[in-house]
Amino acid sequence: MSHVLIIGSGIAGLTTALRLAGRHEVTVVTKDGVGESNTAMAQGGIAGVLAADDTVEAHVADTLVAGTGLGDEAAVRVLCTEGPDRILELAAAGVDFDCDRTGEWSRGLEGAHSIPRILHAGGDATGKAIIEALTNALRAAVAAGTVRLLEHTMLLDLVTAPTGPSEATGPAGSAVPTGPAGSVVPTGPAGSVVPTGPAGSPARHTSRCTGVSLLRNGVHEFLAADAVILATGGAGQLYAHTTNPEGATGDGLAAAIRAGTAVSDMEFYQFHPTALAGSGFLISEAVRGAGALLLDANGHRFMPDIDRRGELAPRDVVALAIHRRMAEQNGLPCYLDARSVPEVVTHFPSIARGLAAHGFDLAADLIPVTPAAHYFMGGINTDLDGRTNIAGLFAVGEVACSGVHGANRLASNSLLEGAVFGARAAEAIATEFETRTGPIPEPSRASHSATAASLSLSTKLGSSSNRISREELQELAWTHLGVEREGHGLRTVLDRLGEGRPLVTDVEPAELREGFETANLAHIARYIAAQALARQESRGAHTRTDFPTSGALSTRRPESVDLMSTSSLLQEAASC
Repeated sequence: MSHVLIIGSGIAGLTTALRLAGRHEVTVVTKDGVGESNTAMAQGGIAGVLAADDTVEAHVADTLVAGTGLGDEAAVRVLCTEGPDRILELAAAGVDFDCDRTGEWSRGLEGAHSIPRILHAGGDATGKAIIEALTNALRAAVAAGTVRLLEHTMLLDLVTAPTGPSEATGPAGSAVPTGPAGSVVPTGPAGSVVPTGPAGSPARHTSRCTGVSLLRNGVHEFLAADAVILATGGAGQLYAHTTNPEGATGDGLAAAIRAGTAVSDMEFYQFHPTALAGSGFLISEAVRGAGALLLDANGHRFMPDIDRRGELAPRDVVALAIHRRMAEQNGLPCYLDARSVPEVVTHFPSIARGLAAHGFDLAADLIPVTPAAHYFMGGINTDLDGRTNIAGLFAVGEVACSGVHGANRLASNSLLEGAVFGARAAEAIATEFETRTGPIPEPSRASHSATAASLSLSTKLGSSSNRISREELQELAWTHLGVEREGHGLRTVLDRLGEGRPLVTDVEPAELREGFETANLAHIARYIAAQALARQESRGAHTRTDFPTSGALSTRRPESVDLMSTSSLLQEAASC
């Protein structure tokens, strides 16, 4: 049996782990408690074609339209075709989807869908229901000895070895992918390789992932593996306003970039239109699907003036409309009006409770809302089975960029993506390692104290000129990498994050996590800025005020981007 290591415990990671349990030696690593993820917080539902009046072709078309021309049709077709079976499997695993009065599953309507096809559980607690079912199954597998679970364990880096005859050495002696005649592959702003394969496919393998470096209980550990699956979710904590949990710091994406994976579509970050102003508490699009309206500070319903679909236009359209209306009214929030929605508290109990905790009554009050960072369309380039351009390394879920979302994700497709592509990655791994010949290395682990001396790391700085705090980084990103961008601001981000060299001083192990997380976010911010600067148009979730129109479509993944190279995570963390 091979050792398969899965990093992350949302729907994508747990789906992959459960399908491989008993077929290979499986270890699940999660930074917090198992199931603590964006999945668990998902109020919206899961989209799928499960009714006679709906078709896969309609779901495909809706997804491609929402993606504004950059979706990969083959990936979208896989998502929409295989999605219904994955939903049925979730139901079989114990997810109790809501039913209507006839006993059939209720179907909701959300933005940019042409027909109601969204299934919910617990009204507005679909993610919670899914995570509970999958977590129960995982704990049963752990009890049975078919899965090993490492909670409160943070991914630091991927460990790679060259597959070709030549090798270059990166920071701390790590192997770096090499090109022809041993030349180092061109790197992007966080040490990533610039995509070199054809559009929609990873570049050729020049290295293999052999394991991971972890931070666990203040100890730096190495865990060997034959295959590593990254299912680490997004990076919403980059922004001052986000719906994401505190752990969403892009650890897997940043580690993959440093290891040399190809990444793309990094300029496309989706901002959810309706987060409670001042808190980031998400108010699901399903509330608007049920009939809630958006009003400006004067009580005017403005969305029909902007898009014929009104409040159910795609998220990028609604978020931009709210953002601009707020600017016109000197920063005052817009309002969600659900007062006329029948039985709104009954249908959305979690949202009603969350708002009540902030002093608002969903059924009686106008709810102040603003956009907030919600979902990362960009990420690690993968094929339709989650493979990357590094042998033995897979990526699934939000950390991946399979092409299903294009420039803007269709509502309720993200849970579906995790289930569909998690299952496909598991089958690919099972097939690859079941049919391969030759000895399989035994998993091994070596550890040492994670001190500043051993890691060359510090979260304390000797000079304010070369440090950036989490708060400053978040404000920088919100101002210049937010709903609207422009060239000068994007260059400001690149200039600020490329500034100075840190002075390493002593640090306590308890401070390491935040330092690593902020370093990861800084890596990702640099790459978002660089790709946003390179895309001189407005499309989907990427709006350039200096290039307000959409240009001619090109390949989804650019063949080259001229970007500066950067230091390792350890150097970056020291300046955070």
